[in-house]
Amino acid sequence: MSAHERPSPRRPYVRPMAGWWRRDPFFMRYMVREATAVAVLAYAVVLCVGVVRLSQGEAAWRGWVAALQAPWSVLLHLVLLVAFAVHAKSWFEIMPKTMPALFMHGRRVAASTITRCGWALAAVASVVVLALATWATA
Repeated sequence: MSAHERPSPRRPYVRPMAGWWRRDPFFMRYMVREATAVAVLAYAVVLCVGVVRLSQGEAAWRGWVAALQAPWSVLLHLVLLVAFAVHAKSWFEIMPKTMPALFMHGRRVAASTITRCGWALAAVASVVVLALATWATA
């Protein structure tokens, strides 16, 4: 047996990975932000089921709408709303860090300004969608 084939008497360092994200507040926020993406997926599935039910006819559509009005569904939607708010908050805070540098009049636009503009545009879009939905059902 050559020197290269003999096992080393040293034990390798094994980094403990259990609960790594709970040790640092930064990673806790990161994991919460990532977990809120599951809420986005869940609501996408709810909407896709609605589209499928719509394609199956009026009775299937009315059954889906009735299911959405059940107490468990309302509770689910409230939980999803909170998760969406956390998701949106985190993404609007990340937006200035992920987009290219933005300059106006030769000066860099502050990160807080970019975040506030994102919130303002989201609020305007929400009001427009609410107005259209209200108008369509009137």
